[in-house]
Amino acid sequence: MENFKLILPEHLNHYQYLFGGYLLKFVDESAWIAATLDYPGFKFMTIGMDRVEFRKTVREGTVLRIHCEQAKIGNTSIQYHVDVFKANSIGAENETVFSTNVTLVRVDDDGNKKRIAG
Repeated sequence: MENFKLILPEHLNHYQYLFGGYLLKFVDESAWIAATLDYPGFKFMTIGMDRVEFRKTVREGTVLRIHCEQAKIGNTSIQYHVDVFKANSIGAENETVFSTNVTLVRVDDDGNKKRIAG
């Protein structure tokens, strides 16, 4: 699944670069959307990200392309590999800004883990 995000002034830190917390939010939301589209009607909660390392700076007006791909599935959890690229920079279309694995767990209405299959 792919998602896009436009970086606006409210996403910037005091140095005029993308604030890392917003990027983590975009990644988390994209992984959740991918899981929800892959498993309609299931409820998922994020339980972790493998690594947080910001590779490139991002300025206002940048369009980010967020690519999510299912990496692993367990009994109650699912993992997506998420890559974030600059989508509108000349010559930088494949320039990786951020990359991680996001793990989500399926839960019931009370927040208890629930099996994904069967």
